[in-house]
Amino acid sequence: MSGVPSQTWPDLAGRLVGKVHVLPVRVYYEDTDFSGIVYHANYLRFAERGRSDFLRLMGINHNELFAGDEPLAFAVHRMEIGFLKPARIDDRLEVHTRYVRGSGARIEAVQKIYRLDTEKPSEEIWRAEVFAACIDRNGRAKRLPQSIVEALALHLDAGANH
Repeated sequence: MSGVPSQTWPDLAGRLVGKVHVLPVRVYYEDTDFSGIVYHANYLRFAERGRSDFLRLMGINHNELFAGDEPLAFAVHRMEIGFLKPARIDDRLEVHTRYVRGSGARIEAVQKIYRLDTEKPSEEIWRAEVFAACIDRNGRAKRLPQSIVEALALHLDAGANH
């Protein structure tokens, strides 16, 4: 190795396992509160990374969407969240993301975070249903571009249990 960082890091954006995106996350000190437990808002950050990286692996890039002739972005307008068990410093987690709907201006995902443990099976510790809209630069809802509808169609998991 030459000491020069690699230009590719295949697992940086996670991986697709069937229609589920899996993103590994390590809990660091900065993710926790004074007690060593993950601060509740950081689960939202982990989930955002999972949704964004899933889209990235589908060829949908946030920068390109916003830099286009008609700038677009995704905005979460509702989440239903369940905090099931706490994660702690040094835990190894996986964010599992499934897109379950993509039509009109709406995109919906179901996300679960699991704690991995070598001693026992992984356990679900957090879950969310995420409802987002495609918006223009003024915040008005816009139909999903056909390219996004087509990319999502290949990966939608609408029939799976939440």
